[in-house]
Amino acid sequence: MHSSLFISQTDARPMYLQIVEQIRQRVAAGDWPAGQELPSIRALAADLRVSVITVKRAYLDLESEGVIVTRHGKGSFVADAQGLAMDMRLAQLDTHLAAAGEIARSLGMAEPELTERLRSALNQEANP
Repeated sequence: MHSSLFISQTDARPMYLQIVEQIRQRVAAGDWPAGQELPSIRALAADLRVSVITVKRAYLDLESEGVIVTRHGKGSFVADAQGLAMDMRLAQLDTHLAAAGEIARSLGMAEPELTERLRSALNQEANP
């Protein structure tokens, strides 16, 4: 399986975190369904041209979050946890809403105006 992940040398985030976030995004978007096998640590390290330790740390973080499971001698797989993708998408939405709230506050925008803007954006999506 070709990972289709990439590491940006210009990104200030650590490489392992870039890997973690990209895998989370793939799982949340449904691109990598439950049970799908992930590339081996060595294969992904070679593909991304990073150390095995970097990929191992990313996989350990993902495993501790419940995003992936590792079966000794078999590999790492997307976890079967029902609702995991939905939880991840909701967390992503919360992050974006918090950012929108912060921008609104910096503009001096009152809550009703922000709410109306969100309502308008939702209606635009529903009625293009």
